[in-house]
Amino acid sequence: MASSSSSIQAPPRAFHFLGICGTAMGAVAAMLRDEGYTVTGSDESVYPPMSTFLADKGISIQAGYKPENLPSDDAILVVGNTIKRGNPELEAAMEAKRFYLSLPETMKTYFLRKTHNLVVTGTHGKTTTTSLLAWIFEHAGKKPSYLIGGLPKNLPQGCVKQSGPYWIIEGDEYDTAFFDKRSKFIHYLPELVIINNLEFDHADIFDNLAAIQKSFSHLVRIVPRNGMVLVNADDANALTVVKDSPAPILEVGFSENAAVRIQNVRVEGEHQLFTLMNTEFTLAMSGTFNVRNAAMAIAAAHFYQIPLPEIVKAVAAFEGVRRRQEIRGEVRGVTIIDDFGHHPTAMRETLQGLRHRFPHRRLWALFEPRSNTTRRAVFQHDLPSALTLADGVFVAQVAALEQIPVNERLHPEQVVADINAAGVPAYYEPDADAIVAKLNPLLKPGDVVVVFSNGGFGGIHQKLLAL
Repeated sequence: MASSSSSIQAPPRAFHFLGICGTAMGAVAAMLRDEGYTVTGSDESVYPPMSTFLADKGISIQAGYKPENLPSDDAILVVGNTIKRGNPELEAAMEAKRFYLSLPETMKTYFLRKTHNLVVTGTHGKTTTTSLLAWIFEHAGKKPSYLIGGLPKNLPQGCVKQSGPYWIIEGDEYDTAFFDKRSKFIHYLPELVIINNLEFDHADIFDNLAAIQKSFSHLVRIVPRNGMVLVNADDANALTVVKDSPAPILEVGFSENAAVRIQNVRVEGEHQLFTLMNTEFTLAMSGTFNVRNAAMAIAAAHFYQIPLPEIVKAVAAFEGVRRRQEIRGEVRGVTIIDDFGHHPTAMRETLQGLRHRFPHRRLWALFEPRSNTTRRAVFQHDLPSALTLADGVFVAQVAALEQIPVNERLHPEQVVADINAAGVPAYYEPDADAIVAKLNPLLKPGDVVVVFSNGGFGGIHQKLLAL
């Protein structure tokens, strides 16, 4: 059984996760199992890769929510933020007066006190920035603990507890749980906060941009005076939320006013080179946005006195994150790329980056409206302007259409019509099979196909590679 500092409440011997197959939930569950605790869980969506990852850890998972899934009374119940009132397992727990916590509360209560916590936030780039920052600390021998909402290629899994005094955490602005509507990042006791950028997103949670900014301003207010806030110098929305920060602010970006200024960006093959703090860095990722992500991680690592030559080596060795511009394969000269993009800005930046990475090659964009925001009409006009950066576009039917009121739904047919009107061929097809059937005869050697989805998209990557 893992030990804990005497000044911090020791965790009980067992945890049970409601919604265990969520990315962060599964990652923390695996970390607890690695630490020697008994871990069980349940979920309505039990499928690979998370199901097999957890099974390999020896974690028992129940498919579906049932009162009989609940373990003995001394287990802590960790309630995921997808769990709602009416869930039979949750209702049984509440009626029995069982002790339950949200995932962020679990981290705060048992792991994040008396540690140096670096929290990475923003609308875009959180996973990549957190992964690179954790890798820099790991490469420098700092033995950091980390919680990442993705799978970094340089690190073994999304959440690991190590012996160093640092926790590096991806801080999500989404709500915490059915009983706590504050953003998750409020719970992480931040010593250093990175704010990559700030745009409207999560239309199911926030009414407008001002509501998101309010949540970020709450985060800034809990950074101690001996901490630090790193903010995007080029993003007015982000700068607004830090203006009353009790902690020092460090602006990072391309702006002449940035205290840490990015300069001399150039592309060499599949690498980008740039200068920061009078030091040249090499990054094996495309897109200006990834240069900024890297700059944030570099500046944060430098704040904790990791020498710049060490940071240079770590950045050069960074392999990226799965599902972020990840090449899934190449068949007959056609390259298939998987990308988690589900916001117009993220897709626009990715397409621009791929233009530099694959010059003079035809670029296809396949998009599945699946997030809680892109399924709504919030980005009805922004999506076409982003996707027209491709040479050809396919848009699928809105996922789980019945969950969105008719008057709030995105109209993918209109998105396609607007893209066609801009002179880019675009097609609306209901699902992965229909898209593959339509796209396959259009593909030529040298084409690049990027798949945008925050889900599985019906296994479209493998279906394309198989054809």
